[in-house]
Amino acid sequence: MDKILFLGTAGGRASVFRFLRRSGGFLLFLSDSLVHVDPGPGAFVYLHQLGVDPRSIDLVVLSHIHLDHSSDVNAVIESATDGGKIRHVALFAPKSAFEGHHRVVLPFIRERLVMEGFLREGELLSYKSVSVKAVMKHTHHGAETYALLFNDRILYVSCALYEERMLQMYPHNVDVMIINTTLYRKTKPIDHLTVEDAERLICGLRPKKVILTHFGYEFLLQHDPERVAKELSQKYGIPVIPAKDFMEVVL
Repeated sequence: MDKILFLGTAGGRASVFRFLRRSGGFLLFLSDSLVHVDPGPGAFVYLHQLGVDPRSIDLVVLSHIHLDHSSDVNAVIESATDGGKIRHVALFAPKSAFEGHHRVVLPFIRERLVMEGFLREGELLSYKSVSVKAVMKHTHHGAETYALLFNDRILYVSCALYEERMLQMYPHNVDVMIINTTLYRKTKPIDHLTVEDAERLICGLRPKKVILTHFGYEFLLQHDPERVAKELSQKYGIPVIPAKDFMEVVL
């Protein structure tokens, strides 16, 4: 059964590191493969709390290197490979995750991998039964960041500054669009998406289902994601779901 399982839904440094909600990214169960996307703080622990054996993970994907998306990548890969005893795990990520001053993947962890894939705008990577297309490179505080399309079905809109070209670069009518909606509204020049930005994407791309996640500090404390999602769903006639920690969505 194909499904999405959210390990956590906190977004941005404030809500993640003040632990307003869990973080840790999300899991995709796709065509008998298991993908861990953006294993941020707590990911390794939450896998065990949910009864998911890390050794069942086939592919790890990083949209970018910020710690709230990548801090547990080494622990997840080390446990998934049983300390290097088995080599069946691939990692797809920006090249900056592997190399250079800001790399987040440790050199000895790279030796555990059966395959590495560098994300580049417009290019397709595949491993086992999973394809990952970096559909667009985002503007996000100088980090090499990508929106990702999984198996031509699931569009993950990672952290970004909204740009009109998203409506041309992103695919239309996908089965599910996951939007990192960190801000309720923009009050500072921050490269994160707002509810208004999410609405533009929903209106312009008409996905079959939308999941809002990666909620920021002010969003969680001052607004209600449930209410926001309900209003968008009613306005556009599309199911809009506010993600919750450990929530499961069957595809």
